[in-house]
Amino acid sequence: MKLLDAIDSPADLKALPRKDLPALAAEIRERIVQVVSENGGHLAPSLGAVELAIAIHYVFDTPEDRLIWDVGHQSYAHKLLTGRRQRFDTLRRHGGLSGFTRRSESPFDSFSTGHSSTSISAGLGIACAKRLKQESRKVIAVIGDGSMTAGLAYEALNQAGGQRPKKENLIVILNDNDMSISRNVGALSAFLSRTLSAKRLQEWRKELGTFLKALPGIGTDIYDLAKRSEESFKAFVTPGMLFEAFNFDYFGPIKGHNLNHLIDILENVRHLDEPVLLHVTTVKGKGYPPAEKNPVYFHGCGRFQVETGACVCSPNQAPTYTEVFGSTLVELGRQDERIVAVTAAMPEGTGLATFAREFPERCFDVGIAEPHGVTFAAGMATEGFKPVVAIYSTFLQRAYDQIIHDVCLDALPVVFAIDRGGIVGEDGPTHHGLFDFAYLRCLPNMVVMAPSDENELRRMLRTALAHPGPIALRYPRGAATGCELEPDPAPLEIGRAAVRRRGDDVLILAVGWTVQQALIAAERLAGTGIFATVVDARFVKPLDTETLVGLARRIPKIVTVEEHVLAGGFGSAVIECLADRSLSTCRVRRLGVPDTFVEHGPQKLLRGKYGIDADAIVAAVEGLLADA
Repeated sequence: MKLLDAIDSPADLKALPRKDLPALAAEIRERIVQVVSENGGHLAPSLGAVELAIAIHYVFDTPEDRLIWDVGHQSYAHKLLTGRRQRFDTLRRHGGLSGFTRRSESPFDSFSTGHSSTSISAGLGIACAKRLKQESRKVIAVIGDGSMTAGLAYEALNQAGGQRPKKENLIVILNDNDMSISRNVGALSAFLSRTLSAKRLQEWRKELGTFLKALPGIGTDIYDLAKRSEESFKAFVTPGMLFEAFNFDYFGPIKGHNLNHLIDILENVRHLDEPVLLHVTTVKGKGYPPAEKNPVYFHGCGRFQVETGACVCSPNQAPTYTEVFGSTLVELGRQDERIVAVTAAMPEGTGLATFAREFPERCFDVGIAEPHGVTFAAGMATEGFKPVVAIYSTFLQRAYDQIIHDVCLDALPVVFAIDRGGIVGEDGPTHHGLFDFAYLRCLPNMVVMAPSDENELRRMLRTALAHPGPIALRYPRGAATGCELEPDPAPLEIGRAAVRRRGDDVLILAVGWTVQQALIAAERLAGTGIFATVVDARFVKPLDTETLVGLARRIPKIVTVEEHVLAGGFGSAVIECLADRSLSTCRVRRLGVPDTFVEHGPQKLLRGKYGIDADAIVAAVEGLLADA
């Protein structure tokens, strides 16, 4: 019987002798690799945090002691140790375990996570609440995988360290693997890598002491002063200087895969009444050679062969929208030296890796700092450059104030290349990009567009780079349609839709990914004697009101469809347009995501469940006509 098979709670873990814990860690890694190879997921981050999860649950009394995993994609070992072992093979499957921490999933998940750099803020809030309730439990916030590059973490450190004499029982564990999704960037990453071994420190101390004592007359006094300054020197030559400045007791850096050392130091710091920061160094992908060799790919991966690490890919798949965006930006970058690219720690995920290799001076990775990235791009735009901010829809939400205040207010020509627009699949509610139409179309000076295929994406990117103001290009995750690409795509007229099919019975207005579904639905409807006009809106803002109103007067039965929430989205824009023109005779049915957060699951399944695929369009049209 394996050790892991007997663990259904941290109490079972605590019953194991320390000598068995390395073997348990190996079993946990084997289980994580096996499940992720079948389901996909965040493999490398979780493999690097196995010993950390074991040590925390071995020392602390969770869930009474609160544990927060930043982002949550380092939490697979945590899930296995906290009563979810038997369901672990459902990880990221529809109706199964989330790939992140969820309060609704387990009492051991103290905070729901999915975006970066929230753990210290949440942990501090929990710690303050515990103090107000006169509870003395500890709060442990694990942060890492690049999350310390975000300003939110330092805002929380600043408050936590400044709350004296009200001391909080907060322990921050920095899981430092020198990585976010890609390699960490910036001065902070270099600073955190500064270490001075205990052996070298003692050698320096002995050498300096001998030298100072030998100085005639004043040597002893200087030596005493130097001795008092030793801790200051140690702080200066290690990352502790930064965290001590925030009034945190700093320990480390220590090796995060040495279980005995980890447990010993956690036992010590749990008794301190000051805010504590423990700096732990780990290896991303630890224990699985392909992931150690290529932690970027295995950060978040699809299915793969355990023996080789090779991807299990669908045959003859069309290029992804991300790949088409990346290759097109390189083409345009060769033609215009003013084009620059900005990414928030995701050059590979957003398709900018090739641009970065070809134009290293024109590609800027700002770290996990989306608000800074947007304002940085705005600054470049004021000097005549054409910045393209490539970012996932869900992460762009983090920079909303900067979009309004620093880009739209002065109508600066910043291009937002919004990847993962719509339902993204197994990453779930924190990652679905279902709100961008609504939060962007209300902004003055902003243009919002979405391509129906990859050739339209190429045309829209050229359109965006020629536009003199802020503009957003939003496209979905996954394979494109496989259509033929024009070698020299022409830009589009801003705000002009395209009629893809004509019929007199019903008007289907679609945008983005749903256009292809509308065309499939129209073909099926034609087989039943119902003939639809299908319009590819292209632009959510500005709408092609001339085309829309003209068609609505002739075909007053209308279905709108979008891969977006219904509230404030494309369908809402259409109804506003019709109402403003007093077209009260029109009957409109809107298809989109209802007022809910969409769970994790395959894209196809979720699109069907929430009624935005061809089947749903056919049913909506038939229902609309039946009610006439």
